Amino acid sequence: MANHYKSIVVAVDGSKEAEYAFRKSIDVAKRNEGATINLVNVIDTRSFAAIEAYDRSIAERAQQHSEELLNGYKKQAEAEGVENVNLIIEYGSPKNIITKDLSNVVEADLIICGATGLNAVERFLIGSVSEAIVRSATCDVLVIRTPE
Repeated sequence: MANHYKSIVVAVDGSKEAEYAFRKSIDVAKRNEGATINLVNVIDTRSFAAIEAYDRSIAERAQQHSEELLNGYKKQAEAEGVENVNLIIEYGSPKNIITKDLSNVVEADLIICGATGLNAVERFLIGSVSEAIVRSATCDVLVIRTPE
């Protein structure tokens, strides 16, 4: 018998890759009755470190941007009939949060991610978030290839 997924984590960051991962999470949730989609956006606090005087308004703008992004995705999911959608905003390094903290918090049994995500520099330096997730996740991981 095929696995039944109850708690699906999908990390979204506004990128095209994340958009495809999100679309797939809706498909999977609809095939797994009662499944919850946990939409996660990680506010990368390392980018704040570059700004000498840590300016609160930057953090507030980032938070607002995250909320808008996640609420937009939530509306789409609900419009397609997915009733259980959690929105999670975290601060820190996307890689660490998605691989370590998050899957424990929501007891994910499936993580869906885009094949790349993050910017080119970071991929070059530390490999992609999806690689890190595949290496460290304790549950199934579905990596979505973005059509060119």
